[in-house]
Amino acid sequence: MFAPPPELKTRVFARLPDEFRLNGRKSEWSFGKENPNLHSFLEGPSFDREGNLLVTDIPFGRVFRISPQGVFDLVAEYDGEPNGMALDREGNIYLADHKNGLVKVDGKTGEVTFVLKRLRREGFKGLNDLTFDAVGNLYFNDQGQTGMQDPTGRIYRLNTDGTIDCIIDTIPSPNGMAFSPDGRILYVAVTRANQVWRLPIHPDASSTKAGIHLHMQGGHTGPDGIASDGDGNLVVCQCGTDSVWLFSKFGEPLFRIRSCAGHDLTNAAFGGPGNKSLYITEASSGQILVADLEVPGMELFSQTDA
Repeated sequence: MFAPPPELKTRVFARLPDEFRLNGRKSEWSFGKENPNLHSFLEGPSFDREGNLLVTDIPFGRVFRISPQGVFDLVAEYDGEPNGMALDREGNIYLADHKNGLVKVDGKTGEVTFVLKRLRREGFKGLNDLTFDAVGNLYFNDQGQTGMQDPTGRIYRLNTDGTIDCIIDTIPSPNGMAFSPDGRILYVAVTRANQVWRLPIHPDASSTKAGIHLHMQGGHTGPDGIASDGDGNLVVCQCGTDSVWLFSKFGEPLFRIRSCAGHDLTNAAFGGPGNKSLYITEASSGQILVADLEVPGMELFSQTDA
């Protein structure tokens, strides 16, 4: 028997203000939720170059910017269901939208552009998350309602020349994604299988020898958002529990990060001084939690210079 990993505590960094809480408004996206009467459901945490934290609100099509002091500002609101988020070097916000496919938001003006609503005349099942690699190729996944009954979730790569490749099309519910620091491995949270997969990425946009990196224990919804640190360790949000986990690159549990508010810990991003703070979206309560870690987060495409 292994000893349980040491625990880290979180604290509340920011709370969605009451004026942004849409109590009483219905959303089709809330189908299947334990509490369908959502005021918001926060996801997609990502930092811009000015140190602001951006988050999405899935059921009500909103993107918020949160200052280092915890002040919320509405960046964009549109008819959509934005989930995962990634920024490019110019500060453009790319969204994996369950309703509208791939969406871009101008980080300065809030202008919304529908980049890819369908592919080769075929509609998407419902996009969930996305991430850039080190050279600017955009990886996004199509989760929809896939699961153990329908393992047909896909991961695509939108190349810098505008072409699109399908990396894999046999995943039961692809969710959060993160690269290893060397860019050779794409980790994917496979929610319905309660696993994290390891996909070697080859230069020709193919992947072979896909394998299980982690098999999570417990939790009725499985792993959600994930993030990598500079040493190759992997942060895994286990939505539906009160915990976020930090695993070594060998899959060993290093820390358990306990929620101080709620159990819908959907996603996480590194930021703050030295990039050593982990900011976690607690979706149901509309709060952002933060925990202090020893190793800084992996440098992302948006943080590097061309």
